[in-house]
Amino acid sequence: MNTLITKIEADFKSAFKKQDALTLSTLRLLKSVIHNLEIEKQKPLTEEDILQLINKEIKKRKEAISQYKIGKRDDLARKEEEELKILNRYLPEQLKDAELEAIVNKAIQKTGAQTLSDLNRVMQQVMPQVKGKADGSRVAALVKEKLAK
Repeated sequence: MNTLITKIEADFKSAFKKQDALTLSTLRLLKSVIHNLEIEKQKPLTEEDILQLINKEIKKRKEAISQYKIGKRDDLARKEEEELKILNRYLPEQLKDAELEAIVNKAIQKTGAQTLSDLNRVMQQVMPQVKGKADGSRVAALVKEKLAK
């Protein structure tokens, strides 16, 4: 059994014992999403599959937070932010800005990119290296900034 599933299960049991309703509901939803994908794929998920699912759930939370803030529903936005913190526990440590910048600079050099039209080439080079360690929008923003100079 993979370690990420084991950690989620252990945290779920701990939240159940502590009667931590928010963590419990967030992890219950995550377990459900994982289970549904396992059924769909008809095989156990890999660590990478689970990380992709967690990232997808995080993206949903971020979108919901921005929508709730637009609708002036700060109470719901706070709940989503708390769920976001819970989900972030299961991601690998995120790359620091300097590390990400070094990877992007190397990819720009390697691809010979010079203008914004080369964005896709650079992104194709960078994303496999930072998978799960940096958000795609963060990477894209940095690449755009570098290519705009």
